[in-house]
Amino acid sequence: MEQNLLNILELPERPKRIARRALLVKRSAPKFLLNIYKNILLNDNNKLIIGQYEDTEKFNLNGHDINIIDQSDFIMTFGAHNPHSGNASKTNRGKRIWFDVSEVPYGEHIIAAELRLFQSLEKGFEYNRTYTIALYRVARTNNGGRMKHYINSANTTTGKEGWIILNISRALEYWVKHPKENRGLFLAVHHADYTGHILRPDDIGVVGVSGIPDKQPFMVGFFKSPDNRGKREILRRRKRDRPKKFDFSSMNVQNNPYTSRGVYKKINPCNMKTLYISFKDLQWQDWIIAPEGYDAFYCSGECNFPLNIHMNATNHAIVQTLVHLMKPKEIPKPCCAPTKLSPISVLYFLDDSNVVLKKYKNMVINSCGCH
Repeated sequence: MEQNLLNILELPERPKRIARRALLVKRSAPKFLLNIYKNILLNDNNKLIIGQYEDTEKFNLNGHDINIIDQSDFIMTFGAHNPHSGNASKTNRGKRIWFDVSEVPYGEHIIAAELRLFQSLEKGFEYNRTYTIALYRVARTNNGGRMKHYINSANTTTGKEGWIILNISRALEYWVKHPKENRGLFLAVHHADYTGHILRPDDIGVVGVSGIPDKQPFMVGFFKSPDNRGKREILRRRKRDRPKKFDFSSMNVQNNPYTSRGVYKKINPCNMKTLYISFKDLQWQDWIIAPEGYDAFYCSGECNFPLNIHMNATNHAIVQTLVHLMKPKEIPKPCCAPTKLSPISVLYFLDDSNVVLKKYKNMVINSCGCH
């Protein structure tokens, strides 16, 4: 059962046991995704809306973020690291950070990627002074030296506290295509009106890799599986083209011996039953952050004539039922099966530094019917 569920979650194997789960969930990246998990809800039209969880504004989620999240099949965060010793920067100005992107699944489309930096109140600097944070992708020259490719920049002011967000989609796309060229990012800070003097990010209160856990920098990537759009379009066409159901209620079955009440005794009709899947029972609580489990439900019961409107029967099921009445030994009754399903989102650790929030479609039964 465990391996079958892992296959459904599109994981080849169980992630390595997370020994420091209680500490890791307090870091900025898991908290960011937990904030999304608790806030982003589906309305009746399956559109995302922002909930009323107490930390709604903590990570500055806005309408643009909601659109990106709605398009995403999964969201992955990457904890920031100091560069490997061989790649460490020798300069005292600016700051190098590095992200392990090796766990990004091959072939996934990158919708967007963001670097999130937390700026705390820093004493000793002139209040309300404007600074520019410039971001560069570190690369290697042909002769083995280093060069920097400009990615993005953002202005901030001293005396401000909160998250600074920079779009770094180009950098993540490059690293995924050229993993051996991933030498991280270089952050440089300078006065907005004077670029000649470079400062370190922590000089203006930007929290670094070794800072307070829930304020540490991280990258977040929003991904879309390449084949989902086509599948959704096919489903939309099928719904549009679906013919109206024929009403068999007007048929005269009074004289049909196969429809007499004596043939089918009153038994349990097709409906939805309770089924709860507990991740704790599977001992997955060390790597799955949320939920603890979910109500999957299942369909059970008989599809007997007459199939009323509450049985959500298809036209084919209605016809099959009528033929079954005439040839009960040759044609079976329709089956009780799901007619509407909905997705769930699962938030989990891929390893110590990567966290994933992924949508899994068709995981919860909303209604049952005869098929």
